[in-house]
Amino acid sequence: MAYVIKDTCIACGTCIGECPQEAISEGDIYKIDPDKCVDCGTCAAACPTESIVEG
Repeated sequence: MAYVIKDTCIACGTCIGECPQEAISEGDIYKIDPDKCVDCGTCAAACPTESIVEG
């Protein structure tokens, strides 16, 4: 199951650099493309606000 980014995201950009699949896109609240996400959890571990969770 792909990870998702909750609305508590502060758009800091930390997760983008950590994603090995380039599945995260920028915006007011970042988004994870479920077709690209391989469920590795790297982005969730890097998120300073714990806004990335298993979807």
